[in-house]
Amino acid sequence: MPLVYSCSGCSSAAQMANALAVRLDRAGLAEMSCIAGVGGGVKPLVKKAGSTEDIIVIDGCPLKCSVACLKNQNLKPKVEIELSQWGVAKTYHQDFSEEEMQASYLKVVELIKQSF
Repeated sequence: MPLVYSCSGCSSAAQMANALAVRLDRAGLAEMSCIAGVGGGVKPLVKKAGSTEDIIVIDGCPLKCSVACLKNQNLKPKVEIELSQWGVAKTYHQDFSEEEMQASYLKVVELIKQSF
């Protein structure tokens, strides 16, 4: 089963990324792990990330903070998703659209099927 890491920042896109990762975890399609721990160099979490090449990253915007956290540990995701490339807007002080999240979830599931 692949590991999934997501952004969980303060924007709607970031929170959608996190919600998608949680949903993948709960559906048994991927195992969610802690990107903050990886970026912070927490040894057990870095070890877990380095234990597989099957890594999915879901970032909300072009800053790609989750990818940067992995890169800091010389790790690279097999599947890299940036929600803004799918037209997901980055807004502050607002929740993401449930409809947009559902559509994004279906795209992510399809990518997982193609990649693993």
